[in-house]
Amino acid sequence: MAFANSAITDIIATTIQSRSGELADNLTQNNAILQRLQQKGNVRPFSGGNVILEEIMYEDSTTNNANSYSGYEVLNIAPDSPISAAQFKIAQYADSVTMSGLEMLQNSSKEAIIDLLDGRMQVSEARLLNRISGDLYLDGTGNGGKNLDGLGAAVAVSPTSGTYGGINRATWTFWRNQITTGATSSTILAKMTEAAIKQIRGTDKADLIVAGNTMYQYYVGALQSIQRIAAEESGAAGFASLKFYGGGTSADVVLGGGYGSQETATYMYMLNTNYIFLRPHKERNFVPIGGERQSINQDAIVKLYGWAGNLTASNSFLQGLLTT
Repeated sequence: MAFANSAITDIIATTIQSRSGELADNLTQNNAILQRLQQKGNVRPFSGGNVILEEIMYEDSTTNNANSYSGYEVLNIAPDSPISAAQFKIAQYADSVTMSGLEMLQNSSKEAIIDLLDGRMQVSEARLLNRISGDLYLDGTGNGGKNLDGLGAAVAVSPTSGTYGGINRATWTFWRNQITTGATSSTILAKMTEAAIKQIRGTDKADLIVAGNTMYQYYVGALQSIQRIAAEESGAAGFASLKFYGGGTSADVVLGGGYGSQETATYMYMLNTNYIFLRPHKERNFVPIGGERQSINQDAIVKLYGWAGNLTASNSFLQGLLTT
């Protein structure tokens, strides 16, 4: 079936394609966590496979050969392979741009159709960006388990049970994140210091603290009597950001809450972003999906564009969660 303007579908496709890189950048700028990962080079596309693999190094006390010795003492050379991989599903997201035959007739010039497309794509892109950014705080079980594995899975409120990245936390203690409770408006600074100390390993420490509405209010309230210093990098990007110094840690504190946020108000994620990654598929990073689609019983066309990948981690015990 011929369209009212046969060039329309090509315009839609090329417009979506040309905006793909911009949309991928906007995703990282739409979320303080993803912005930090982008700055560190931790947005790492993958090329294929049925799962996303994240190599990990871990401590297994039953096969640790490191020991002191004396003289000709026989050394332990039993096989020791403390390298494995966590595996993550490939989560898929999509949104659509639609146009009716009447709209194509009313906007038959190239300039007019691009103007119409621009407005619709801004709305569609915002929906998709907000959905992915929101799911970043959840545990991946939503929508029948099709959502990406967000911080709710990576930094669990019950870290001694459940499976994350294919590894059972009840069995493997190295895969359990830190948990600290008891934060109130009067104890927030002491509890943040307590939580930060748990995550120190040499030079490793939390570098980004993402607070829900309640926890951010607690922290701001605790700083009312002293000067507050905004973190330049996060603050410049428009995120409500402060600094935390305590327990050997210097970290940005950003508001992960606010209007429409999926982060639990009483959660404060203490993240070491050296070990957290955004892994989009290199061929599905906000690009058109398939060809043109025309309804069999409507005078309309649809173009889909989407994203596929997941949020992954290569270390869990250096991540922390502070709650009330």
